[in-house]
Amino acid sequence: MNGPKIHVVLAPALRLFAAPDRRTGRMTVITDGASSLGHVVESLGVPLTEAGALLVDGREVPVSHVPGAGETVEVREVARPQRVPGAPLRFLLDVHLGTLARRLRLLGVDAAYESEDIGDPALAARSAAERRVLLSRDRGLLRRREIWAGAYVYSDRPDDQLRDVLGRFAPQLAPWTRCTACNGELRDADKDSVGELLEHGTRRSYEVFAQCTACDRVYWRGAHHARLEAIVAEAVREFGGAAA
Repeated sequence: MNGPKIHVVLAPALRLFAAPDRRTGRMTVITDGASSLGHVVESLGVPLTEAGALLVDGREVPVSHVPGAGETVEVREVARPQRVPGAPLRFLLDVHLGTLARRLRLLGVDAAYESEDIGDPALAARSAAERRVLLSRDRGLLRRREIWAGAYVYSDRPDDQLRDVLGRFAPQLAPWTRCTACNGELRDADKDSVGELLEHGTRRSYEVFAQCTACDRVYWRGAHHARLEAIVAEAVREFGGAAA
């Protein structure tokens, strides 16, 4: 490529997407003179879902801007909390983010998830059809034009993933209101109505139950409740919401 040279400055948080030799504060990029700034940013490895304001010589421009010779482009990270207008805030997670999906559901956040890999085209199509923010660690998936909105999950640790998503999107938390298995809404259930679905020891030991309105799964405060309660308490303490 032999075209106009521009100077690009990536925000520190975005430099991990660039090739190792381009993770400096400022780089020179040779463009073709016709491609949009959005295309240039993506060619550097940065998904546009992660790019916030684009400044050219200090002036904010749209992704459709065609950079000219000598321009200095500053690519900022997405402002937090990120607002996603146009639909209720809800998520779609790819097959590798099952633990994150269950934790979001535990907090009452609408988080759709497929336990089997349905493929990038199907995920992107579902994001568009249901207007869900697609969460993924797959940069290629996030570059698909048909997704409605998306976000890169920066960590491979579930604790950090949850903190990242809650901090970025600030969803309203309503713990213990969603089924962690299917994402359906929970309702209170009395022992008599769910008794046939319980083992004898559970019927004898517990009195308070909830049931999923979608898949009928029954929940109670069993042996793992303390661990789940700790996850909920930490999220509520840091990001707000009702603990019960």
